[in-house]
Amino acid sequence: MTEQIRWGILSTAYIGRKSLIPAMHEARNGIPAAVASRDIGKARAFAEATGIPKVYGSYEDLLADPAIDAIYNPLPNSLHAEWTMKAADAGKPVLCEKPFTVTSAEAQQVVGHFRARGLPVAEAFMYRYHPQTARVVQMVQDGAVGDLHSIHASFTVAIPNPDENIRFKRETGGGSLFDLGCYPLSIMRLLAGEPEFTAATGVLNDEGVDLSAGGVLQFPAGVTGTIISDMTGFRAQNVDIRGTDGRIYVRTPFSIPKDQSTVTFYWHGDEYEEISTPPTNHYVLMLEDFADAVLTGRPPRFPAEDAVLQMAALEKLVAQAASTSPA
Repeated sequence: MTEQIRWGILSTAYIGRKSLIPAMHEARNGIPAAVASRDIGKARAFAEATGIPKVYGSYEDLLADPAIDAIYNPLPNSLHAEWTMKAADAGKPVLCEKPFTVTSAEAQQVVGHFRARGLPVAEAFMYRYHPQTARVVQMVQDGAVGDLHSIHASFTVAIPNPDENIRFKRETGGGSLFDLGCYPLSIMRLLAGEPEFTAATGVLNDEGVDLSAGGVLQFPAGVTGTIISDMTGFRAQNVDIRGTDGRIYVRTPFSIPKDQSTVTFYWHGDEYEEISTPPTNHYVLMLEDFADAVLTGRPPRFPAEDAVLQMAALEKLVAQAASTSPA
């Protein structure tokens, strides 16, 4: 193993082109070495546009390449479990796009598959690696808001081309909760632990996929949470954290531009403070953490078991949103 891992990318997904592959070029300990697509022409065009030296016309051929050290899996949600486990069978560690799978049973199967082979696997929630996130979590743990009472979080983006986009299709694991609501759920779990109760409602398309959803959660120690996700509404993201003695409001908690500083708003008693965090590419930090895990043999910063717990709560919300959708 070299001091840099060689990444193989499964598919020419937009998230790879936009964010992950540029971050791979920037990372200190990994490089994008190969990309695979079932359409070799797409793979070649993608590789040329993103500076990747090697292309494959099948996912199997990429996984069989002994020169590839780890896999990034941005396939449709419904294919995450299958191809992540196939990568493990080929001896490859995997960083898998969120949501990790589409059910908690699948997530548990994937984690067990990797554990049996002694390989690292992680869910690609980039925002967790941003210094802003770490600071907010530490503030809450240090009692900055007193006793934590409630967390209110939302993520909405008007996603174009609903007739063609896989996020709107049931067979590919689409839905606003899977695509966007997973972020508010994830940060709530970072702050408050595992939900003891969930309830949700949604607005569905003709395929039964939630276009938008709202959820209510109960966490230990009497902490409540609310979630809004929407694939058809104007872009917005925020987290509002309230306790007995203060409030923390994060205006840009999830999709954070790498070239912009962020501001966290903090009220404590009669005092008010704006806490700035310098520009940071959280994709780079996530990739470097996983690459370090591969190179050194240590676990990734966020254990794979966290993805199982995330899916357990997420699948409940998705099912509840579908079952309580207005007629």
